[in-house]
Amino acid sequence: MASDLHGTVTTLPGPGDRAGQTTPTVVVRGLSKSFGTHRVLDNLDLEIAPGEFVALIGRSGSGKSTLLRALAGLDPDVTGQTEVTGTVAIAFQEPRLVPWKRVRANVALGLRTPDASTVAIAALREVGLADKARAWPLTLSGGEAQRASLARALVREPRLLLLDEPFSALDALTRITTHRLVLRLWEHHQPAVLLVTHDVDEALELADRVVVLTDGRISHSADIRAPRPRDRASSSLTTLRTRLLAELGVDTEGIS
Repeated sequence: MASDLHGTVTTLPGPGDRAGQTTPTVVVRGLSKSFGTHRVLDNLDLEIAPGEFVALIGRSGSGKSTLLRALAGLDPDVTGQTEVTGTVAIAFQEPRLVPWKRVRANVALGLRTPDASTVAIAALREVGLADKARAWPLTLSGGEAQRASLARALVREPRLLLLDEPFSALDALTRITTHRLVLRLWEHHQPAVLLVTHDVDEALELADRVVVLTDGRISHSADIRAPRPRDRASSSLTTLRTRLLAELGVDTEGIS
């Protein structure tokens, strides 16, 4: 995708083979957005490499969801340059399943291929919901609905997967299993991922890089080179956690 200086998003063709790709999947230059006199994004620059998993954290109102919506082409009222190579898919905090369509039809929603139903079943099988294909969305648990939402996003084989706090409404145990599922799906499909989250530990567990957004600008960026699965108690992650919390204005004295 590419945007002109008025934020209009169009699609750029993606390369057929990701192997050896050096062109960033996401290039953002000078992105700005205001609500009245309040500037939510302030001349922001960002690049995301092919297959890179980036977590975006920041206080409420720092511009996280606004940036995500701009990358998804859902907010044309931005200025600056935004380029995304290939298809974009998004999973929101709420699964946003259409209640009058069965789960399989929800996953296939928007697909225009003759094998859309077959592709949707394969995606549901991948997230462990093949037996729910003919179920109604309202009969799903919260975790199942979120998995259906992930299947709907991944069925399009996106080059960029946007995740807008998709785990925040899940209970602790479901969140753990969904984290593992997302990592498995990411490793299999290899999209670039931008995860918006308020949870520093979640960012440290999942991402290759954590970016802190403060007042519409990137105030800190940290690579995470620890192998997965990660030990949150390791000295390197503990040090990074303290730094990230400090960037968010959290007093870490006495916090272990």
